[in-house]
Amino acid sequence: SRTSVWLTIAHMVLFVNGFVCKDPKEVTAEDFFLAAKLDMPRDTKMSKVGSIVTLLNVMRIPGLNTLGISLARIDYAPLGENPPHTHPRASEILTVLEGTLYVGFVTSNPDNKLFWKVLNKGDVFVFPQGLIHFQFNPNPYKPAVAIAGLSSQNPGAITIANAVFGSKPPISDDVLAKAFQVEKKTVDWLQAQFWADNH
Repeated sequence: SRTSVWLTIAHMVLFVNGFVCKDPKEVTAEDFFLAAKLDMPRDTKMSKVGSIVTLLNVMRIPGLNTLGISLARIDYAPLGENPPHTHPRASEILTVLEGTLYVGFVTSNPDNKLFWKVLNKGDVFVFPQGLIHFQFNPNPYKPAVAIAGLSSQNPGAITIANAVFGSKPPISDDVLAKAFQVEKKTVDWLQAQFWADNH
């Protein structure tokens, strides 16, 4: 009947970008707020790569859905890095709040040109969408901190080493040995490592 059709439509959940889109009458200030304590340093001691990324995206702040923005705080231990990675759905703008960072990105084939800079407090660098990029704290004694803005509410992150050597199931060592032009035992050793996520 017409009444049951209207009841079914009224109870449907609408998803936009894979996330629930709330009825505007049910939205509250809490949908746009998170007590993230971004002013507090993160503990990088347990990170194998020496960095911790605190990402504030649509999964943590529902009100970001469809707004095309997110934010991250990155803490770097002395000699810590945010290893080579890519954001498939976002460009990134990064500013150093404390310390020094060696940063860069690599263009796509066939040139694979590296664009890099050493950034100090207050400096800004942009990483174009989809390109492999990194940040490294060259100081062996002092930590560094940066804030990054990303042009997507869900930018995604693909850490290159994790994806290539830590895939489940593993990529064939024949494939990787040929691709990296190394012996299979080197690939086997890399695949045996524990590929930690710094997010």
